[in-house]
Amino acid sequence: MIRKLLSYVKQYKRAAVLTPVCMIGEVFMEMLIPYVMASLIDRGIQAGNMGEIVKYGLIMLLCALCSLFFGVMGGRFAAQASTGFGANLRDGMYGNIQTFAFSNIDKFSTAGLVTRMTTDVTNVQNAFQMVLRIAVRAPLTFITSIIMCFSTSVRLSGIFMIAVAVLSCVLVLMMRVAMKRFSQVFARYDDVNASVQENVSAIRVVKSFVREDYESDRFTKAATNLYNLFVRAEKAVVLNGPVMMITIYTCILLLSWLGAKYIVAGDLTTGQLTSLFSYVMSMLMSLMMLSMIFVMITMSLASARRISEVLDEKAALTNPEHPVMRVENGAVDFNHVSFAYKSGTGEDTLKDIDLHIRSGETIGIIGGTGSGKTSLVNLVSRLYDVTGGSVCVGGVDVRKYDMEVLRNEVSVVLQKNVLFSGTILDNLRWGKEDATLEECREACRQAAADDFIEAFPDGYETRIEQGGSNVSGGQKQRLCIARALLKHPKVLILDDSTSAVDTATDARIRKAFRESIPGTTKLIIAQRISSVQDADRILVLDNGRVHAFGTHEELLERSEIYREIYETQTKGGGDFDQPGQGGAEA
Repeated sequence: MIRKLLSYVKQYKRAAVLTPVCMIGEVFMEMLIPYVMASLIDRGIQAGNMGEIVKYGLIMLLCALCSLFFGVMGGRFAAQASTGFGANLRDGMYGNIQTFAFSNIDKFSTAGLVTRMTTDVTNVQNAFQMVLRIAVRAPLTFITSIIMCFSTSVRLSGIFMIAVAVLSCVLVLMMRVAMKRFSQVFARYDDVNASVQENVSAIRVVKSFVREDYESDRFTKAATNLYNLFVRAEKAVVLNGPVMMITIYTCILLLSWLGAKYIVAGDLTTGQLTSLFSYVMSMLMSLMMLSMIFVMITMSLASARRISEVLDEKAALTNPEHPVMRVENGAVDFNHVSFAYKSGTGEDTLKDIDLHIRSGETIGIIGGTGSGKTSLVNLVSRLYDVTGGSVCVGGVDVRKYDMEVLRNEVSVVLQKNVLFSGTILDNLRWGKEDATLEECREACRQAAADDFIEAFPDGYETRIEQGGSNVSGGQKQRLCIARALLKHPKVLILDDSTSAVDTATDARIRKAFRESIPGTTKLIIAQRISSVQDADRILVLDNGRVHAFGTHEELLERSEIYREIYETQTKGGGDFDQPGQGGAEA
């Protein structure tokens, strides 16, 4: 896992290497200062030799300036390497997410992916920066300080060796407890982000139903759970500071008491005792820094695992070795197709679908909630793969196509319409990047969107807010249809994409389809019989199976379900999921 993450350092390897080099230079200069200071005291101050004082004073100043230079450069390189590492991680995760099939996306919540790309990457980035700087500086300072202490006084060095043993035990115990608790903490971040995302995206519904207090309580509960877990996790590391400070001050007291005795006995000079104080403080402070690294690494390991899960996730759908690069026509064949969202569960969403649709036909698809309408059309553009049988477009199994080629020829207007922030023109050009203004206008005329666009003061340059919040549901649907038409597809799929428009506009759109794109195969999922009754043929799905397939007149004669739907809607004015009087639900 660590090796895979470190591969994302990429072009910042130079900065990552120069950081520890600078840290080594900084530590070396810092460790020279106490040594020079001992000579300044013994040979200069106590001897009353001004020349020696100036000499060693200048050497100390030079060491300090060199240490400062190396420290600044180390910080600069560390910042460059860590921020670049974080940027590459986010880019790698985002790029891998773009390859995901719908089945891959189903494994991760949207809030979870957002947390992994923000909070988790920030944790790993900070840990990486700390490792580059402190993980090199602290051990090197520690080892150098030990060597200098033993070279000055072996007997006094035993004091801090005991301190090192005590602190090491504390760190080991702290890490064992903290690791488990921090893993729980970052999983809870997903709950908080999910609460925020859901509430903000559905704020109009929340206000319409006066559910602000409920949503506030829900968020407070998620935030409180996160708070409690963080408190528990921090309790595991909070003793580190007090134990560290007690150990440091105990060492100083013992060193002062024993060191004074050795000076009186003539076994130690004042300068040597002073340098020992500096080395012992450096040694213990380096241990404190190491403990901080362990805490940060403990936190970041949980984040690193979550990041690796996204990076290691392999796309469920991939191109074949030698993909077909051209779709001949819009003929669609379902050859005894079975499909389940979770293979092997024994619960098929679609069961033995055998349909053959000619190129250019208009096919209406109707069925109750959960009957498999959306699942069926998702297989045409290979958003999912079948679990049995095959789906062919243009006479070729969709699994043999290059997916980009296939999806450019099978244009889908999904059930949930999505517009992106930008102008209307920007959104339309998702269908065709280099589309001219006239091409966009023509597509909007076919989708019956030109009238309301022209009514806007800025026309096609009107800005769409995030999620299309400043246009109505019907306007959003028509813009999405126009966007799909710009691709000039061989197969056009409308997944209940005219549900928010009135029947007159719906009729205009269907008329435009007949006249403007007669050669395009059109698969239209609808709840209203009026939206599909003039289709070439109509498919009635029931519980994942083909209940009936034929023209409007044929279905009225031989399909009880279709007839009841028709009578309900023409006599009672309901929609598909509202059965007629005395009728059963489809």
